[in-house]
Amino acid sequence: MSPPGTNLIASNRRARHDYSIVDTIEAGLQLLGSEVKSLREAQVQLADGYARIRDGEMWLESVHIAPYSFAIGYGAHEPERSRKLLLHRAEIKRLADRIDRERVSVVPLSMYFRDGRVKVELGIGKGRTKGDKRQAIAARDAARDVEREMGRRNKYG
Repeated sequence: MSPPGTNLIASNRRARHDYSIVDTIEAGLQLLGSEVKSLREAQVQLADGYARIRDGEMWLESVHIAPYSFAIGYGAHEPERSRKLLLHRAEIKRLADRIDRERVSVVPLSMYFRDGRVKVELGIGKGRTKGDKRQAIAARDAARDVEREMGRRNKYG
């Protein structure tokens, strides 16, 4: 999930269920002050979020950051606004080529603080069908059963 030495804000467990994640990248976020304060209170929902490229820039869409309770009027922010992702131009170009060529999606996997800055871990992956999800669950259950049996054998010799 988030790299070691970081303070996790939120994770998107649903994304790993709905997508087979091939690769991950880390990006910064361009935020307002009230958004950062809401993130410190972990008032964020990543479930429906996705990233897309518009005009050569990468944007994080449909991520809900709740309004900060003490920011009223001028200092407040729109909860579902598009937020600019901070990536190098070469990374954005590489991602755009990959999205066009492989038909993959970019979804937020987790959001965390690192050195006082908010970072987003983006997952690049293909959407799973219902059958793929069932196969993934069955494989996970089988691996869990194997681990359990190995533990019993080691315990009882």
